[in-house]
Amino acid sequence: MYLGRVIGRVWCTAKNAGLEAQRLLVVQPITPEGAPTGKQLVCTDATGAGAGETVYYCGGKECSFPFLPTEVPTDRSIVGIVDELHVDRDARRAANEPAGV
Repeated sequence: MYLGRVIGRVWCTAKNAGLEAQRLLVVQPITPEGAPTGKQLVCTDATGAGAGETVYYCGGKECSFPFLPTEVPTDRSIVGIVDELHVDRDARRAANEPAGV
């Protein structure tokens, strides 16, 4: 799963029947510290997330599971809204350092 921030939404007048009644949101991937990273992407929303909220999303086959029994053709889905995020900066820095430094 990945962290992101909802920055917009997508409106479609023509779409796959499996996406009927599904919300599509634009998400900016972020680091645990909240800094933007990577390209913006479109996610189906299984949570009711809104603009500016920090969310976690998943990709691959698993991202259609929150919508079962309906088969939703999606590549990324928001599966949680983050209420709080605590980052141990020292442990994170140590995990990112090469061995023997």
